[in-house]
Amino acid sequence: MIRVEDLHRHFGGFRAVDGASLTIETGSITGLIGPNGAGKSTLFNVIAGVLPPTSGRVFMDGEEITGLPPHDLFHKGLLRTFQMAHEFASMTVRENLMMVPGMQSGETIWKTWFQRGRIAREEAELRKKADEVLDFLTIRHLANEHAGNLSGGQKKLLELGRTMMVDAKIVFLDEVGAGVNRTLLMTIADAIIRLNKERGYTFCVIEHDMDFIGKLCDPVIVMAEGKVLAQGSASDIMQNEQVIEAYLGTGLKNKDMVGA
Repeated sequence: MIRVEDLHRHFGGFRAVDGASLTIETGSITGLIGPNGAGKSTLFNVIAGVLPPTSGRVFMDGEEITGLPPHDLFHKGLLRTFQMAHEFASMTVRENLMMVPGMQSGETIWKTWFQRGRIAREEAELRKKADEVLDFLTIRHLANEHAGNLSGGQKKLLELGRTMMVDAKIVFLDEVGAGVNRTLLMTIADAIIRLNKERGYTFCVIEHDMDFIGKLCDPVIVMAEGKVLAQGSASDIMQNEQVIEAYLGTGLKNKDMVGA
């Protein structure tokens, strides 16, 4: 699904991503871990078109997408969520979902005057799809709640729901568990697994919690100092001396190692 070749992103003299190369296989849930400052979020931002690369190339389904803006990648089915949820606080949860698909007739002024029937039909279809998404995520009871009133975990579920409104091919999730209680985190994990198995979504996940990574992800890619350090199963990664050294500055194995 995604191939990254010798990617660099520099900020002045700081090399946030420094020659990273990796692949994300179609149909996988790939974990991306590493110590703070490893370059994970910057890598996400470059792949998703939020930042241009200094050099290197990115491919999606064999097509080069290097430097394409986020709206173009959105239409290709590549979506990226952020550590801090970006909901529209004054709109309801259902409205947040309904506004995701682009090219809606109601966005054109003259169509609001002369094609009201078409707009009404589109809105009815969007409402139906939004309610199906809410049912899938078990948050139908929040449909009419203002999104700004949601808990951190509920906002993460809403962000996941927004990706379902456009049938994404691949979703990059940045610290989906940040600020989320354990129970809701498992609800999010179950939703990701179902989307992967039932709807064929491919995911790449940055996350702190290695239990969460172990439950979801295979393979796991480790970054350190802007480079890819290792790749393998979660259990193999947690026994890798280079990885432990990068996290802890010691050769001692620690099963409680966390990613950042």
